[in-house]
Amino acid sequence: MKPSFEDLKSELKRQRIGLSVQRLKILAYLAEHLDHPTVDQIYTALITEIPSLSKTTVYNTLSVLQDAGLVRPLQIDEHETRYDIEIETHGHFKCASCGTIYNFSLDPNVMQKIDLPAFQIMDKTVYFKGICPDCLSNKK
Repeated sequence: MKPSFEDLKSELKRQRIGLSVQRLKILAYLAEHLDHPTVDQIYTALITEIPSLSKTTVYNTLSVLQDAGLVRPLQIDEHETRYDIEIETHGHFKCASCGTIYNFSLDPNVMQKIDLPAFQIMDKTVYFKGICPDCLSNKK
């Protein structure tokens, strides 16, 4: 479920994390753009609004948000990291043609039933790659 900007902001306050202008703008961008943006996409979208913004600030802010449990990095491909504001259990589908990443629902009970005794599971991630319906219809 998509978290609201106000809920995310309240969680930062609850965790006593500073609410700088840059941090709030990046958080708002993530809450509005659920397309799993990269650092470059976030930076490019916000630089005209915040001329003092640097890529380092974007990286640092995303790190703070990740540590706060509000965002998680996605590395579907080796070449780029994207960021997901939806942290509840769900899967991702990346279109090999257009590059769009889609969210899809996963039953959390299925994920909990995976039995790997003697293993410490740190993350559960489900990715599919293929061709999305839009790209399939454009090929016809």
